[in-house]
Amino acid sequence: MTNRICGIHAVYEALASERLPIERVHVAREGHSVKLQAILDLARKRDIPIRKEERSVLDRMAEGGGHQGIVAITAALSYADFEVLFQRERPLVVVLDGVEDPHNLGAVIRTAEASNASGILVPERHSAPLTATVVKASAGASAYVPIVRVKNLVNGIDELKQRGVWIVGIDPAGTREWTDFDYTGPIALVFGGEHRGLRRLVREHCDALVRLPMLGKIASLNVSVAAGVILYEVVRQRLHSPPRRGGVAAP
Repeated sequence: MTNRICGIHAVYEALASERLPIERVHVAREGHSVKLQAILDLARKRDIPIRKEERSVLDRMAEGGGHQGIVAITAALSYADFEVLFQRERPLVVVLDGVEDPHNLGAVIRTAEASNASGILVPERHSAPLTATVVKASAGASAYVPIVRVKNLVNGIDELKQRGVWIVGIDPAGTREWTDFDYTGPIALVFGGEHRGLRRLVREHCDALVRLPMLGKIASLNVSVAAGVILYEVVRQRLHSPPRRGGVAAP
């Protein structure tokens, strides 16, 4: 099974990271730009075959997606080992409980990379697979952010706890607002799926629940938007505060 990575930014990052096994690159015959040339140079440096194609061929390969004149073919994207989440002194893990929309997953991956997250933990069931749509939506960030898949998400959360990571669920029932928590220690942020939010068992295994206030008539935010808000509160705190042990809640 192969995956198609479409678009200039996504293909460039996939090549630059050297993390994804790119099999070949298809480029429009009439394509000429500085960024496109940089992509071709990277492909040649890695001895990856380049094929010049008519745009109609790229249209078919992209299956309706925007390809910007370039499509890379990669072997099926692989999940990372659980241990990769602990390669940093202060892990910042994003846990997704049932995010099934590939565009949402891609958007979360993009924000996770921008905020220097350690990786993303997803369940084997009820999670969007790592398809070309996810790669495209991540704007190339999927080449840098490890995605770890576990059979049982609750067990995965318990393993994080045992390794000293503080589990914070984002839920409307949260007892604190999202800024009233200390994220400077090892943290895992748990976000619910598009339709049901956090499942009861997952919620019960969180050490703390925080909420984003909804002041309008809509009851919740898109998961990728919520992830952006929370992750950049983590970034703000970590840039301006010394680390504390154990994810202790702020007073």
